[in-house]
Amino acid sequence: MRFMVLVKATGDSEAGKMPPESLFAEMAKYHEELRKAGMLLDGAGLKPSNKGWRISYDGKKRTLVDGPFAETKELVAGYTIIQAKSREEAIEWTKRYPNPAVDGVKAQIEVREFYELEDFAQSKEVKRFEKIGLGKK
Repeated sequence: MRFMVLVKATGDSEAGKMPPESLFAEMAKYHEELRKAGMLLDGAGLKPSNKGWRISYDGKKRTLVDGPFAETKELVAGYTIIQAKSREEAIEWTKRYPNPAVDGVKAQIEVREFYELEDFAQSKEVKRFEKIGLGKK
């Protein structure tokens, strides 16, 4: 089972404030432990939303909307992708996730399980995804 840990943005992360060395050290230690446990698949911080954009869809029409975006609490500042044997194991590991707030106070992470290709009925299109290597554990 794969899970994505979404680190929610804060005012500091949206302002581009870099984490202190102590938080960087905590994050490195946690991710090293995930790697040693064979659970770490990927992870990274994301630049503030003023460096990003959204594409809005209305039928076939696409509209580009440049950042920054107003609702900081709805934004993602970073992510970690893990592979766990169970939901319970993923919960235990994510409870250990260091507080990602630059100032160490209020912060939030959200964890979501990935769909795997075997969650879908077998079809020609599922096979296409398998062929290009997407949706694999």
